[in-house]
Formats: sequence, structure tokens, C-alpha cells
Amino acid sequence: MTVAFSNFFTACPFIDHIAAAPFMSKDRTIYIAPDAPAKPATGAPCNGCGLCCLAEPCPVGILVSRRLHGSCKALLWSQDLLRYQCGMVSAPARFVPVTGPRMAAWVSRLARRMISADVGCDADLQAQPLADSEAEGADTRL
Repeated sequence: MTVAFSNFFTACPFIDHIAAAPFMSKDRTIYIAPDAPAKPATGAPCNGCGLCCLAEPCPVGILVSRRLHGSCKALLWSQDLLRYQCGMVSAPARFVPVTGPRMAAWVSRLARRMISADVGCDADLQAQPLADSEAEGADTRL
């Protein structure tokens, strides 16, 4: 099973091909920032590449996005840091009703624990460039 990633910040359709994890249901194209870092090796610290969250939501993302497939709605692109961030960690009030900064901090800590932040990359995905002819006919819906 494969997932193709297309970059939505530029006019030219650059698409990476992803060998997806077994839980993914079909081939599809999703958008990714061109400045996103390359996926780290499995077990290496997360660098904010976003491939895992763009491919499928984690358990926290399923609750926030209210869907089992597709990219997570809580995934945020940081233009300042040039990386993706989990919105439930960096800005939980944008996605769930929290009352005050103490509750937001608690939700953020809970989300960090639930997504196993700082444990290392566990996404079994591999990026490979697609040929231009494949990129032109790709489905660009999320």
C-alpha cells in the first residue's frame, strides 16, 4: 500500500511516494509543506516531518479529527520553525474546549504522553520521489 505526498505551498506539483503502513486502506495523495524536514529513521527523535500525521491520525487525532482515515486536523505547520507540530500539544485550545492556561497545559501534557512525544519516530513510512508523469495524474484530495 502506498501514499503519495504532494506539496501545496508551491505551484509545481512535487510528489513524494510513501510506502505506507499496513493499516492504510488505499493509495492516495496528500499535501505536504516543501520545507518540511525529511522523515527521520525509525527510533530517531521526531523532527516534525509530519508524514505520520498526514498519513493517518493517531488515537488523539482520531478523537480531535473525528475520523479514522486521512490527515489529522490538529496537525499544524509552523513557518517559523519549518516543521509540523501537533496542535494538541502546542495549541490545544484551538481544538478542544479548555478553560484557562492551566487546563490547556494539562491537555498539552496529556497529548504529549498519548502520542509518545520524545520516544522516537515510529512511523513505518518511506518517502520516494514519483516521476513527473505520475505526479500529473495523481489525486490531490485529502
